Amino acid sequence: MKKTIIFCLTTLILSSCADQAKKSNEVNLYSQRHYTVDEKQYEAFELETGIKVNVIKANADELIERLKNEGENSPADLFVSVDAGKLQKAGRLNLLQPLESSVINSNISEDLKDLNNLWVPITYRARIMVYSKDRVKVEELSTYSALTDAKWKNRVLVRSSSNAYNQALLSSIVANKGADYALSWATSLVNNFSRDPKGNDRDQVKAIAAGQGDIAIVNSYYIGLLLSSEKEEELKAGQSVGVFFPNQGENQSGSHINISGIGLAKNAPNKENAIKLVEFLTSESAQKRYVNTSYEYSVNPLVKPSAIVGSWGEFKRDSLDLNQLGVHRNTAIKIFDKSAWK
Repeated sequence: MKKTIIFCLTTLILSSCADQAKKSNEVNLYSQRHYTVDEKQYEAFELETGIKVNVIKANADELIERLKNEGENSPADLFVSVDAGKLQKAGRLNLLQPLESSVINSNISEDLKDLNNLWVPITYRARIMVYSKDRVKVEELSTYSALTDAKWKNRVLVRSSSNAYNQALLSSIVANKGADYALSWATSLVNNFSRDPKGNDRDQVKAIAAGQGDIAIVNSYYIGLLLSSEKEEELKAGQSVGVFFPNQGENQSGSHINISGIGLAKNAPNKENAIKLVEFLTSESAQKRYVNTSYEYSVNPLVKPSAIVGSWGEFKRDSLDLNQLGVHRNTAIKIFDKSAWK
């Protein structure tokens, strides 16, 4: 009987050790991102480290709610979002913990870092203007504000107000210029729409190519994707437009940017592996993979943009603390409703 008990205890201990070994050889992501490049990154990380990457995908709010409901029992190590505002929300809800690593810190441009150290940017993009090369002269363009001028009546294309990219842009305007100004801007811009908002950013560019509008507000990387596309329709759409970075004047804020970022879950069971993955994703090799596959901008100052993106030249980016994109999100949503931006 005594030998049986000892055998059972030994089996339990060995089983527990095996489970721990398995646990320590993986990292679990809750991710909003859905890009092909991410799979390539995780495969490269697995080959380099032997650490298995498990990914659960959903929209940011669903993932945040899941983290809340799971609490201390959550298997999540990292929360990935394409919006600093959602990362700020997760931090505000006490779902993240500080991400400490000298390697990560040295990999990232200083002005892109979270002041609270609760999230790390892995890429960024600009919310730019694209314009018809046939119907618009670049000299006519200047700022986001100038899009409300009467000359742009029935010429502006943009996606829905429910889209996080537009919500982040308006949040930045609230942060920089106040809610009253933001309401005036949004209301005036709606009056210049060439059609009701619909589709994604690619669709806005295709609409310009089809003559349904002359200028659009889109994320920069979409133009890179169109210009590198093997689909003739997408390639022609990308070639039909020019790229313009708004708000570049001496006394202007710079173009609005947002990040894809990653936060360390408060109850991460594989914290060490999670930090290793973030160190990898911000490294030069991984950042080069991002810029040459998804046409995003690198957060690592040693990595230059892809040839396509680099051809547009350098630009001044808005230096606003990106957490403000979350702080002012509810105000921005209310302003969209008041402005009749569908």
